[in-house]
Amino acid sequence: MNVVTPHAAECVDMRELAPYAEAPGLKDGRTDDAGMTLTWVNGESGRFPWLWLRDHCPCNACRHALTRERLYLPLEDVACPDRARVESGNLYVTWKDGHESLFDGGWLHQRRPGVEPGPTLPHPCPWPEGFTPRRVDHAAFTGSVEGERAWLEALLRDGVVLLENGPLADEEVSRLATRIGPLRATNFGARFDVQSKPNPNNAAYTAIGLALHSDLPNWRQPPDIQLLYCLENDAEGGESQFADGYQVAEVLRQEDPEAFRLLSETPIDFRFQDEEQDIAVRAPILTCNAEGRVVEVRFNNWIRDTLRLPAETIDAWYRAYRRFWQLLHDPRHQIAFSLVPGEMVAFDNRRVLHGRGAFDPNTGRRHLQGTYLDRDMLESRLRVLARAA
Repeated sequence: MNVVTPHAAECVDMRELAPYAEAPGLKDGRTDDAGMTLTWVNGESGRFPWLWLRDHCPCNACRHALTRERLYLPLEDVACPDRARVESGNLYVTWKDGHESLFDGGWLHQRRPGVEPGPTLPHPCPWPEGFTPRRVDHAAFTGSVEGERAWLEALLRDGVVLLENGPLADEEVSRLATRIGPLRATNFGARFDVQSKPNPNNAAYTAIGLALHSDLPNWRQPPDIQLLYCLENDAEGGESQFADGYQVAEVLRQEDPEAFRLLSETPIDFRFQDEEQDIAVRAPILTCNAEGRVVEVRFNNWIRDTLRLPAETIDAWYRAYRRFWQLLHDPRHQIAFSLVPGEMVAFDNRRVLHGRGAFDPNTGRRHLQGTYLDRDMLESRLRVLARAA
């Protein structure tokens, strides 16, 4: 394979919306029966099996010209091609059947096997001692890529973020949410009002204090992200409270491993029921991924259903539950603040537990509007904003 000129002035159309023009061009490559080892002008290299290259051909026969969806089916092994060459920083391949593929060198650099392509999404970080949520101005969120990105990154990283100085406008929470994606509807609707009202079917629609909890753990797929926008808050009391379930679960694991094991390995029943709905699921309070990291907290004492466990394990489970409750409500692990009109708090409902103090509806009005979003939409929006970087 000959050493040739750097990356071409014009990129090859790889049916890709994310930018790749600034990536380095190819310098040269070496072929063998199994694949090709490519080297870029910055000295980095990558190994590409032939089937991988054939599967990623961007031509109109292999990728739909409008939808960018793959048309090629990788159902058979691919032999060493008749010809493969690096030219003007890109890769040209002629396959045994005569099919020709052209690959942008920068695109290949970004997607070389074993390297995760950017942009990298924020990883959840446990709250440190003295944590305070990031605040983003409403005008910055709605008027700049930087403001919206800061809000999204804080929410994915910390599990909670505040928006401030917003208008006192009905449905503003819906307008803000739809910038990110479609509203996640539940049995309470796509958008809901949190205020004291007669004949409530949920404790949130009363004036009582709400201990820390997650919303709708009785759903197989509970809502990911909750938004609460403050329109009025003149009543005495009603301070908002939050705790990082991931961080508190790790404290429990360190201080009481057996309690952690019981809460992460023992499915229990959650159930919401009223005259029209009866939604139930069986799942553990703490869910861990394959690496053992906590990735979901289901915690809501109001809709915890009958405890259907073997009699010999019930006392131990209650002890574990009580210990987790105590840690969550320990002031060291909580943050609290009062929302003012025009502020919106957003939090990860499957990580951050939320609650509020009791308030006196006779001293003033308290009115929040809320909705839910899927985390997929937050991550999607960050990737789209990265194209403007």
